[in-house]
Amino acid sequence: MKTSIELEKSAALQIATLMVAAARTAPKTRGIDNIKTAAINDEPTRQKLVAKMREIAAKENRPGIARDAGNIENSPAVVIIGVEANPAGMNCGFCGKPSCEVLEEARGICAFNSIDLGIATASAAEVAGRFHVDNRIMYSIGRACLDLGLFGPKVKQALGVPLSVTGKNPFFDRQA
Repeated sequence: MKTSIELEKSAALQIATLMVAAARTAPKTRGIDNIKTAAINDEPTRQKLVAKMREIAAKENRPGIARDAGNIENSPAVVIIGVEANPAGMNCGFCGKPSCEVLEEARGICAFNSIDLGIATASAAEVAGRFHVDNRIMYSIGRACLDLGLFGPKVKQALGVPLSVTGKNPFFDRQA
């Protein structure tokens, strides 16, 4: 017999797998797949993430990131989604720069990459919602994952989606 806690953790991990699939197959603005995904489901990696988030919160006086770290401690899985920097080469100016070359010199990020990250993350979060698994998109998780180098040097933006299978969604009605 499995306990409720074991089954709920298993459900969160199954949904994380489906979320990664949704992020991968999400529409891309230019048809180029720059999306990178992972799921944190082990205690050592989760603790590294929590520690990094608390470090950022203390160093930059961002109490919201420390609050988010507390949420992560109780999440059986955290899906992280990143996007590799890849200028469009279209000189469209959508990023606010006159050309892709100027954007690269400024070490900026192509607007299409940001859009693709948003579409992929929203697709993943929708999957969790469809299966009634509580979740919340958090920039703070992505920031810490980038600082930890979990995606390598080409990924310049990331977001995280912690999961919870509990009686009340822990990611809302939070104190700042």
